[in-house]
Amino acid sequence: MAAYNPEEQENIEEFKTWWNTYGTLIIVVVAAFITGIGGTQAWNYYQRQQVEQAAELYDSLLQVQASEDPKKISDAAGLLMEGFSGSGYASRAALTSARASLGAGDLQNAKSRLQWVLDNSKEDELKDLVRLHLASILLDEKKYDDALRLLEAKHGESFDGLYADLKGDVLTAAGKVAEARTAYQVALSKMGGKSSYSDIVQIKLDAL
Repeated sequence: MAAYNPEEQENIEEFKTWWNTYGTLIIVVVAAFITGIGGTQAWNYYQRQQVEQAAELYDSLLQVQASEDPKKISDAAGLLMEGFSGSGYASRAALTSARASLGAGDLQNAKSRLQWVLDNSKEDELKDLVRLHLASILLDEKKYDDALRLLEAKHGESFDGLYADLKGDVLTAAGKVAEARTAYQVALSKMGGKSSYSDIVQIKLDAL
């Protein structure tokens, strides 16, 4: 057994006392730290797996899209929407399904898919685009108030002209000519300059 001088013995005793007081806490903290590292790595791996699986399903959807069968496209999109609702792939799948349904004249499914994007997507620009699609459908259904409510929603500045133009279309269809004229004038001011689209808006304004 090793012999210690009084000073060393005192240091040892102080360390024992300190360890008895804080040793358990240190072990818990270190264990939690190690577990945290492992947990973070596991979570990152899970996230990568989710993205990869969503990407694979989206590739499958694009292949199904070539069939131009709205039912098959809707089913393929549904897998992404149900299993990976938080991913950008799911929102794009819903939009693809909506377009296919719209082309087939299935307005209800098209509206349902577009509403899903509004409720679930985290991408503001995509939601801005979807509102335009949905408002156009509501215009065709003569649901003017519902369409106007969508067009009054907050949206990116780059969409100002498109929103104002479609608002003018809705107001024209609703017989509110003065308000429609104002909306078209706003659309022209937001678009600025000469373009084929602004020419179309000008034609609609002149027609009033």
